[in-house]
Amino acid sequence: MELPKFLILFLFAATVAWSQQQFPGLPSLRQGSSLTIEKETALLVSPNGTFSSGFYKVGTDAYCYAIWFTNSANKTVAWMANRNEPVSARGSKLSLHKDGNLVLTDGVGSTVWSTSTFSNAGVEARLLETGNLVLINQSMGVIWQSFDFPTDTVLPSQRIVKKTMLVSMRSQGTYLSGYYNFKFDDTNILYLIYNGPIISSVYWPRTDTTVFYSKRTPYNSSRIAILNEAGQFRSSDNLNFNASDYGVGPKRRLTIDYDGILRLYSLDESTGLWEISWLPSSVQACQVDGLCGEYGICIYNPHPTCTCPYGFTRNNPSDWSKGCSPSFNLSTDSSKLDFMELPNTDYYGYDLGTYRFGISFEACRNSCLNATRCRGFGYALDGQGQCYPKSLLLNGYRSPTSRMIIHIKVPRGFLSSHALPTKFETHDLNCSGAQVVFNSNNPEAERNRNWYMKYLIGFVGSFAVIEALCVGLTWWFLFRKHGHEELSNIAGYMALAMDFKRFTYAELTRVTGNFKQKIGKGGFGTVYKGLLDDGRVVAVKRLEGVLQGEAEFWAEVSVIGNVNHRNLVKLWGFCAENDHKLMVFEYLKNGSLDKILFSDVEFGLEKRYNIALGTAKGLSYLHEECLEWVLHCDVKPQNILLADDLEPRVADFGMAKLFKDIHGIRNSHGIGFSQVRGTRGYLAPEWMMNLKIDAKADVYSYGVVLLELLSGRSASSFLSTGGQYNEYNHLVHWVTEMIGEEGLERVIDPRLHHEFNTKLKRLMKVAMSCVQEDRKARPAMSKVVELLLENDE
Repeated sequence: MELPKFLILFLFAATVAWSQQQFPGLPSLRQGSSLTIEKETALLVSPNGTFSSGFYKVGTDAYCYAIWFTNSANKTVAWMANRNEPVSARGSKLSLHKDGNLVLTDGVGSTVWSTSTFSNAGVEARLLETGNLVLINQSMGVIWQSFDFPTDTVLPSQRIVKKTMLVSMRSQGTYLSGYYNFKFDDTNILYLIYNGPIISSVYWPRTDTTVFYSKRTPYNSSRIAILNEAGQFRSSDNLNFNASDYGVGPKRRLTIDYDGILRLYSLDESTGLWEISWLPSSVQACQVDGLCGEYGICIYNPHPTCTCPYGFTRNNPSDWSKGCSPSFNLSTDSSKLDFMELPNTDYYGYDLGTYRFGISFEACRNSCLNATRCRGFGYALDGQGQCYPKSLLLNGYRSPTSRMIIHIKVPRGFLSSHALPTKFETHDLNCSGAQVVFNSNNPEAERNRNWYMKYLIGFVGSFAVIEALCVGLTWWFLFRKHGHEELSNIAGYMALAMDFKRFTYAELTRVTGNFKQKIGKGGFGTVYKGLLDDGRVVAVKRLEGVLQGEAEFWAEVSVIGNVNHRNLVKLWGFCAENDHKLMVFEYLKNGSLDKILFSDVEFGLEKRYNIALGTAKGLSYLHEECLEWVLHCDVKPQNILLADDLEPRVADFGMAKLFKDIHGIRNSHGIGFSQVRGTRGYLAPEWMMNLKIDAKADVYSYGVVLLELLSGRSASSFLSTGGQYNEYNHLVHWVTEMIGEEGLERVIDPRLHHEFNTKLKRLMKVAMSCVQEDRKARPAMSKVVELLLENDE
């Protein structure tokens, strides 16, 4: 039965009145009305107050008309009308003319932006609860909408179509149009594109492989994609993904950030902060084209960091995309030229036609030396004689695992006996759980260092130490040359700047009562309970067998300290004094999962499911978000700690990195160990087969933990020295056989009281997919999260 019209009008009026009380602002803008910049409350507000629209400050005396999330910290912008042409703080206004045209004018009355619409049929401007600013006529028909003209963000229910193009911001805090685009290309594929002032290139999916390799398809010319309210993205080219917190509830946005990476964010309204709920796993920060400009090199130090090679200076102190310039001029006479060697470095693309395969290093060098267009060359240390002469040195990337060496042309004699050929000027790009943040320093020349660098120089007493500290390859050299005391000062200062503390051994001895209360012991060391001076209870892990020097240990620990996720144990500090290596973590009084799981305590399915889901989210973050290299290598109940509400927090992640000197890196595709790391009963088959170890080894261990959650049986209780099964996966074989012979009844923990519902069956299905012997058949952890969040059938 339809409601009477007067009742509909009454309900609408009541909703508007309530909205105005809760969220001060206007519900609509009528013809002949304006929003003036001088009046702070001159806002359009969506019915439930999720979005606000008004003048947004983008600089000193500079404003843009924007739509933002009302309850987000710092009013996160979803759309801007005039991002490239801000207006002043006096006299600017947004007006809906009587002819139906929405117009933004500056202080002198000049039109800066307009919708170019014309209608006399009672037009109104409204901000919908979806974040869409619309012009509607009397018949409620939409004659213009902001959803058709996005800037860098799309919102749930906003379609991406043939003409849609997202354009990134120029830099952090600079809302001008940047150089990164997200759009459908003529091939019907959604691409991430670097569209720089000189060149443009596609960097995701990579064009050096077919789109089918990325599981995309060009055979659909409809060119349409959409993100729904549950966090599900579907595209006509098969780019399909779900948010890690899949489900209706959180406010979300899909944004191409200024660093060129596409991220799906979910809003935690209790804090106003954004959490990454999806990003392309195959796009890492240093693999984005154009990030550091010409000659610039991106490294992880431990965060994404732009650098200039030795002898080069940054062109623009506030814009890394402008790259670096040499301090010398090159002669055309090859006899006056030499090469500067940059190990573990590559400049992606722009190979000359003289690219060769199977030639000697000398032949490669000479071919570049005698070619005027050649600025440098790469030579791969893979024994196949691959030579890459470069016409441009762009998309620079440096990694300790890279087997490429770049040689840059320099004047002969440029590299004196006192110069380090691999020396860099570095400028950090910090990476957090929310987004990548660029910090601008001014390194044009040593004499022009900004106040921050001068302060550092004064603090450590030597500019040479600062430069060496920023270069990972010179840690050991620095430690040997400058001694313990100076290095300790530097590391302590930098740790403080990174928001976690460097403790002295004496401090930790005091806060733990001389290491009196032991609360745990594992393969990496013993854990003690302590009380800091500020009242925080901490868990202090005393590491055993770490052979790294203080500087390298600090570098690795700083990576762990900057990992921030609600399902990961937070590192608050560390200690590195001589042979004493300790880490200070938050303390969780409920202890580890095994203490509840393998006891007689009642432990329902819903709690087990939440622990499974939270653990999966934590591991997915480690594998695929921000710090993509972090493998756990020892996933088990003892390393899953429980907060007050039994929310899981994964502990001991990153430890394999700290112990790499003992169990060193084997190849560039995965981590190989000279000895098996991890715990028997949880180890993937590849550990036993001497294969490379990657994230799928953690997936296997996680699958074993799921089987423990479902069965209530410990994997270690199945271990024996003999028997017909592989001694490292008895639980897996037992579950497989029991299900095959007698069904789930014999497997499921009696404490679950035969709750054979959809959720339990889903957990079992995910567990069995994770413990496949063929690691290619195992899902990624992000896929595990997606599977666990599937709607009940």
